[in-house]
Amino acid sequence: MSRPVLYIAITNHGFGHAVRASCVAAAIQQLCPEILLVLVTTAPRWLLETYIPGDFIQRPRAMDVGVIQSDSLNMDQEATLEKLRQIRKSAGAIVAGEVNFIRTNRVGLILADIPPLAASIAKAAGIPCWMLSNFGWDFIYRAWGGEFVEMADWISECYATCDRLFRLPFHEPMSAFPNITDIGLTGGTPRYTAEELRSKFNLTVPSEKTILLTFGGLNLQEIPYQTLTQFPDWQFITFDQQAPDLPNLLKVSGKDYRPVEFMPLCGRVVSKPGYSTFAEAVREGIPIATLTREGFAEAPLLLEGIKNYAYHQVITPEDFFQGKWDFLSDSPQPPRQSQPVAKDGTEAIAQSVIHYYQTHGYLSLQ
Repeated sequence: MSRPVLYIAITNHGFGHAVRASCVAAAIQQLCPEILLVLVTTAPRWLLETYIPGDFIQRPRAMDVGVIQSDSLNMDQEATLEKLRQIRKSAGAIVAGEVNFIRTNRVGLILADIPPLAASIAKAAGIPCWMLSNFGWDFIYRAWGGEFVEMADWISECYATCDRLFRLPFHEPMSAFPNITDIGLTGGTPRYTAEELRSKFNLTVPSEKTILLTFGGLNLQEIPYQTLTQFPDWQFITFDQQAPDLPNLLKVSGKDYRPVEFMPLCGRVVSKPGYSTFAEAVREGIPIATLTREGFAEAPLLLEGIKNYAYHQVITPEDFFQGKWDFLSDSPQPPRQSQPVAKDGTEAIAQSVIHYYQTHGYLSLQ
């Protein structure tokens, strides 16, 4: 009997969707190594490998566009719309090619975060499509008005054929989806103890003065690194290889380390609104200092999420880019909610996928 195959379709946008889908993929692999993972994404393979320790197949296909950006905050709506038009025009060919792959490889289920065409592909292939997200692309585009509204309507129609949505915290209503299961936060778990990392990287500054700077896969243009020189007795950590060499800035590289590894060492994570960074910080109980983000409908949902469930600070881009970083000397605000948010999303989705394969004859019931 050949191995059961899971097709994981990931939005072609930034690193956050690839991170949370890879977290789920890794949990599935750990719980049930028999399931063969096919990750359908143009995300760099090294990123997927930092989350998925075992074997997987990568199928580099872009079935959506997300938002075209020059960096982690600046969006190009015109280029995004042009690419959307191209994808909609070639939707039939994309679907046909993927259906052919799915049938040839006997895929049992599609799990998607959150390309709309994944639902159309599943329907044409005669298999279920499950999705996971805290927002749909119809929500993002609809807020932009104009020709994007028609695109949003088309995307909502695709989502309406999805068999099941795992709706993550910090979400919009996602009303296009007919069958919604609310679950907890997803995210990676640190692979090293704080002591191991302190020793390896010779970090001696106490955690309350250790700051992780992380701005997603696209990073930011013009991070004002010169500001760090005003805090000589603080330790800053970044994954930005373009950052200057400063005595109080550790530049981390290599696939053995992810931002989540360093969170337990830090008194704060300084970031822009992004689900994966926020979710991992909340899962680890680390305060978040975040920039605001204009024109992206998900951002207010994420800011509400951390105000409710994390120690937090909200910084204006002006204060970050031109300021003196006074926020570092201020205490973060406490969360507004007394009850913590559920943190078991990764495991819950993985268990559901495995259960599906067991109950539909792809796996023997142990």
